[in-house]
Amino acid sequence: MDDGYGRAQKHVRQELPKRFYEDAAVAEVAGGYAIELDGRGIKTPGRAAVVVPSRELADRLAAEWQAQGERIDPISMPLTRLVNAALEGGAESAAALRDEVVNYAGNDLLLFRADTPQELVDEQERVWGGVLDRISSTFSVSFNPVVGIIHEDQPPETLEKLGRLIANLDHISLTALMSITNLTGSGLLAIAILTGLETPENAWFAAHVDEDHNLRLWGEDEEAMKRRAKRKVEFDAAVTVLGLSA
Repeated sequence: MDDGYGRAQKHVRQELPKRFYEDAAVAEVAGGYAIELDGRGIKTPGRAAVVVPSRELADRLAAEWQAQGERIDPISMPLTRLVNAALEGGAESAAALRDEVVNYAGNDLLLFRADTPQELVDEQERVWGGVLDRISSTFSVSFNPVVGIIHEDQPPETLEKLGRLIANLDHISLTALMSITNLTGSGLLAIAILTGLETPENAWFAAHVDEDHNLRLWGEDEEAMKRRAKRKVEFDAAVTVLGLSA
């Protein structure tokens, strides 16, 4: 997902730009709420105007800009980076994002089960099976979980209903939903968060059932835990954007 800051992220030793403004604020404009730095509206690196439909989301974005020190560090601005990605994609990206989330759900993490060891089998059934049961009973859909990695198609009517659940989301909400999907490996967990069937914390736990099982067996890997912590920051940002834009 391109948030416009790719080069800055890759070249971490590159000197960060100096802060050039005193105040970050929100202004109501045609189409929503703009972020202004000393009274001037900002744009994404790709020159898209930063205008969002929600005042509360705009306030959160402005707070990230206001919190910057002497240098502007995009890594410390996860909400801004995610919204930039959505705005750079534009409204025309919505259909492709919807399709991608539904396609992900059709080959979902929660649908591929282990056959051993029994402890993991039981944990997957308890956690993942519980999520599937709640989605199934709430939206009258069914799933075909499989053991192993052999693909099995999910019922077309299930995918159609899942698609309808996200049909009215705009490109900002869908970008956040897709980010949650990528970070958890599960379109179904993303949809469960969207619809209130799962809390974000429970969904994050569910996404790491396999990884946590391995940690119990082999102990913590410091680098892996650092990577998870970084992903959690991005996950929390995506949940925030989704909650303030959907």
